[in-house]
This record gives sequence, C-alpha cells and structure tokens, in this order.
Amino acid sequence: MLELACNEYGEDGSPLIVMHGLFGSARNWAGIARALAETHQVYSLDLRNHGASPRASTMTYKEMAEDVAGFIDRTGIEAPVVMGHSMGGKVAMRLALERPDLLKGLIVVDIAPVTYGHDMLDYIAAMQMLDLSGEQRRGELEEELREEVEDPGITTFLMTNLERANGGFQWRINLQAITAGMSGISAFSYPDGAVFDGPTAFIAGEHSTYIRDDHRDRILELFPRARTVTIKGASHWVHADQPDAFLKTVNAFVETSE
Repeated sequence: MLELACNEYGEDGSPLIVMHGLFGSARNWAGIARALAETHQVYSLDLRNHGASPRASTMTYKEMAEDVAGFIDRTGIEAPVVMGHSMGGKVAMRLALERPDLLKGLIVVDIAPVTYGHDMLDYIAAMQMLDLSGEQRRGELEEELREEVEDPGITTFLMTNLERANGGFQWRINLQAITAGMSGISAFSYPDGAVFDGPTAFIAGEHSTYIRDDHRDRILELFPRARTVTIKGASHWVHADQPDAFLKTVNAFVETSE
C-alpha cells in the first residue's frame, strides 16, 4: 500500500475524492477541483506511478484501490463521495466493491466495469522515443511527439507529464510499470459476488464510446442503484469539454446523496 500524494481544496462541505485517468494527475483536475471546493472539501489524488505519488513495479486495480482505502483510513475522511475518470473510475469502482463501508456515493466518469480491446502502448512507445537529455527544447520535443500521435489534444495532454530535471527532462509517470500493467488496466476484475448498493452515477460523454448500451447490464449487476447521465457535446474528457454541465451534474448527485 502506497501513501498517495493529494491536493486539497476547500474547507467546508461534504468530502469528495477525485481520481484522474491514465497519464493524468491531480494537477489536470485543479480547475474542476477549485470549482467543486465552493461547496465541498475536495481531495484530488495522484494515483500510484503518476504525478507526485510513489512509484511501484505493479499497478493492479486491487492495489490502486487499496492505496485509496489507505488514504481514507489514514486521513480519517468520513463517508466521502469518490469520483474517478477513466482508469481512475475503475479504481473507484474497485474500491466501492471491495470497501463499500468507506463510501457514501460513487461517481464514475466515462468508463464501464468491462475489458476494453484497445490499449495505450503506442503512446508510451512515442514518449519513450524522445531524447530527454536536454539537448532539445520542450517545444521541439512536443513537435516530435505530434509526429507520432495523431490527435493534437492527446499530445498536449501527454506533455503535461514532462518536467525539467537534472539539466534535461523526465516523465512524471512510470512508463515501465504502466507498460507492464497495461493488460490489467484495460481489463476490470472484481471479487466474486461483490455489489455496491450505494448511490452511483455514471457520467458519459455524448461523443465517447467508453460507456455503451451493452454495458448497462454489467453496470446494474455491480451497481444496482446506478444511473447514467450523458453530457452533450463531450468526448471522453467530459470534464474538460463541458465543465459547466459536468459540475452541475456532480453537484446535483452529491446533494441528493446527502
């Protein structure tokens, strides 16, 4: 179990724990976290092998959920709503299924409790190709990455993990461990017979395919009180594409869960 890094926002209101997706960090959620902090105490975590949290050779969902459970136990946060996006959503689901006693409610952002057929290994390979010795400027490195990654938005997102170090650059994510654990990250496992019957919301992007109609039976099997809200005009990065609609949905859910 690792002690996760956390950015805290707000002093009043019910506790809300936020978890980023693959290649993300608490830093990416700062704007959303500050807005939510107007009415909630927000704890935005860096998951293992990401951001400022410790590195480890493995990163199964069981391990990542245990990290978050440890954070809740260690800090004494009582009955939080736990929200996760993409990979972070799977961590949140695994936590809810393993330790339902810790949560008051669950918000899953644009991911389902299923195995996906794609992975992100091409992105990792592109990142590992860059020369981080410092001989090139940051802009030149980003341009090289754009040549390997078709979507310019994803390139920009990946570049948020690049930081200065020892006269050159380094990635703020453990690419080796992510590569080794990718098959498990794409999948989703859970204890036999596990069910979370607390309030649950799945927030989907209208233009995303991560939550589909054929996922509904599995969702309700594991989370019988789940309801799904689709945000119009949003892709997989729902919170970035439509922040106002996203915040309204999250706040409404938390209010009804109190």
